[in-house]
Amino acid sequence: MGGARFLQGLLHGIAAGTLPGVAPDAHVTVVANNADDWWIHGLKVCPDLDTVMYTLGDGIDLERGWGRRAETWSAKEELAAYGVEPTWFGLGDRDIATHLVRTQMLDAGYPLSQVTAALCQRWLAPRYGDTLTLLPMTDDRVETHVAVAAPESVSGKRVVHFQEYWVRLRAEVPAEQVVFVGLDQATPAPGVIDAITGADLVVLPPSNPVVSVGTILGVPGLRDAVRATEAKVVGLSPIVGDTHVRGMAEQMLTSIGVEVSAAGVGLNYGARSAGGVLDGWLVDERDAGQVGRLEAAGIRAAAVPLMMTDHDATAAMAAAAIDLVR
Repeated sequence: MGGARFLQGLLHGIAAGTLPGVAPDAHVTVVANNADDWWIHGLKVCPDLDTVMYTLGDGIDLERGWGRRAETWSAKEELAAYGVEPTWFGLGDRDIATHLVRTQMLDAGYPLSQVTAALCQRWLAPRYGDTLTLLPMTDDRVETHVAVAAPESVSGKRVVHFQEYWVRLRAEVPAEQVVFVGLDQATPAPGVIDAITGADLVVLPPSNPVVSVGTILGVPGLRDAVRATEAKVVGLSPIVGDTHVRGMAEQMLTSIGVEVSAAGVGLNYGARSAGGVLDGWLVDERDAGQVGRLEAAGIRAAAVPLMMTDHDATAAMAAAAIDLVR
């Protein structure tokens, strides 16, 4: 959700001409995480891809931050009446159409990147034409699983799919380990590497640094492309005042032993000059005291307001990110 909202502000800033050095017809390529995808009731669900599509296509439920606006839940209720599990994850009646189309195309042999392009003809093309491209990070099947404590098991742990951890457990149980199944064997989807190496600017949005941006960077070859691109690479902290604004970044960072702070996330990404991926890193004005640590590590840093209260505020964040590395 953080990435989708940031994209709204970025695109708003481009259209309004408020981003320094960015032309009104600039092309934006979004590389989205698809490692939290899963199969349910025989349907392929891609939560991150769909959230970006629905948000930018003005179909998102603004209160929930996911799924379709004006949704109904008859299919979910009927499945529950049959006793079909899982009952804790619901597919809305309108949302199901997207998953049906996607699953049919996948079954027909189309890769996820082509399926996504077809879905975007409805959601993105009418508004953005050819100035916006949405790509999955890979066409391969990758899944995120989370290990949680289970005293009754021999190992003392049990592993659940990311969706169960997020939706059923509400991320309220400590994550002991995050496991990315298939990630080390995945290859970047067509167009991903070219988009990065041919970009004028690469932006890491204020998304979860472990199970969103971190997963994307974990696709073999993708981190190397970010390191090698001639474009500047700038990121925005998802941590404000030593906690996440929304989501589960705090739990995920703790699971991999990374300090839960704006500086901690930036240092975990690392400076490109030292083998990391960042040239610049924006932190919230509340975290201005952490700028020195980042700059000492070779990352240009600045403190600005990072709360995405509306499109103008978010566009100002994007403008500050560009200014930082121009």
